[in-house]
Amino acid sequence: MLSEKIGTNAGLIYAALEKGELNVKAVKKTTKLAEKDLNLGLGWLAREGKVKFNEVEGELFVSLA
Repeated sequence: MLSEKIGTNAGLIYAALEKGELNVKAVKKTTKLAEKDLNLGLGWLAREGKVKFNEVEGELFVSLA
């Protein structure tokens, strides 16, 4: 089921962010997720209020809330 995959990917992203704030490119590289899967996982975590986003000079950073 797709929602299970999204949840699993969200877990990978969460684990990567436990080390601190990363830009989205670094999260993608660390987790080795395809862009679509990365975006779905980030959306899942954002909807649950578990991540926050910060844009600096056009670059998007994400960290745990």
